[in-house]
Amino acid sequence: MSMARKVIAWGAALLLLVTGTAAAAAPPGERPPGIRVTEERWIGDRLLELTVRSAALGGVGTVRLLTPDGWEDRGRGERWPVLYLLAGGHGDPKAWTEDYAVERLPQLRDVLVVMPSMPVFGFYSDWWNGGAGGAPRVETFHLDEVRPLLERLYGAGGRRVAAGESQGGFGALTYAARNPGLFRAVAGLSGYVHPLQHPRAVRAGLDYLGLDRSALWGDPVAQRRIWQDHDPYYRPERLRGVEVHLSSGDGRAGVLDPPGTEPDPHVPGLEDPDDLFPADVLSPTEAIMGAENRAMASRLRAHGVAVTTHFYRGTHSPPYWERELRGALPALLRALGR
Repeated sequence: MSMARKVIAWGAALLLLVTGTAAAAAPPGERPPGIRVTEERWIGDRLLELTVRSAALGGVGTVRLLTPDGWEDRGRGERWPVLYLLAGGHGDPKAWTEDYAVERLPQLRDVLVVMPSMPVFGFYSDWWNGGAGGAPRVETFHLDEVRPLLERLYGAGGRRVAAGESQGGFGALTYAARNPGLFRAVAGLSGYVHPLQHPRAVRAGLDYLGLDRSALWGDPVAQRRIWQDHDPYYRPERLRGVEVHLSSGDGRAGVLDPPGTEPDPHVPGLEDPDDLFPADVLSPTEAIMGAENRAMASRLRAHGVAVTTHFYRGTHSPPYWERELRGALPALLRALGR
């Protein structure tokens, strides 16, 4: 995996500018406002990368599509169920193919897999920006630009599920809670699923990357309502009817950590000085994720939400997310009728 992705996880008229096989022309349809495809590029037989210009982002984004068998028939009205895979804080959709090789999974040959990009540490949110709003508007990009574009032009149907790693796990749950009926099932893999439990961790990550710590949701005290509005822990009733799967480690070395695994890079301010991590924790981020996921699971069960969990010994690292994605896929695909 790219070291840049790993470090950040811790913490753009259709122009057929195609490499390799030419892309089939999209079927007729009106593109949604705010988004324009500027390039289609095939990467292998089934993987199509769209470069888009987005008003919500104020610039360029990408969307990778792992196309199903028969996808070329979409011009005749064919539609496929959709699996959204949401990247971690690095925001790079390449991770799903370059790190996890999802295109090799035979069970994904009859669904459309959508892997959208996100600005670094975008947190699947329209940023507050001191009350001024404006870019980046990540939720608007994904749900009001990308989703209708894919449903009108690229064969995406109305049956949807989502899974995500780290911040992407948060994205899957917050999108589902803020938009009832959007997803039938979601899976969070080491997700930041309850950010108000550890607001200092969110703000430390912003500081570490040189971003304005108040721009995302403001101050966790003064703008607590905004934090709560995005935190799925405070909207459990809106997840009823959604199958939820949560998995995370405890930050200690586990079976997928090779001997001599080094601790995560130090992120100043991540650790609460009044509640220090145990000495054997190599991955403070994963220790935080473990606590948040356990709290979320209890919260959802108390509100009648169907939840499955897998909590284990392990760090905040891709080998665990690859394993956990494969473990969650059967339930996600059943929710799609597959």
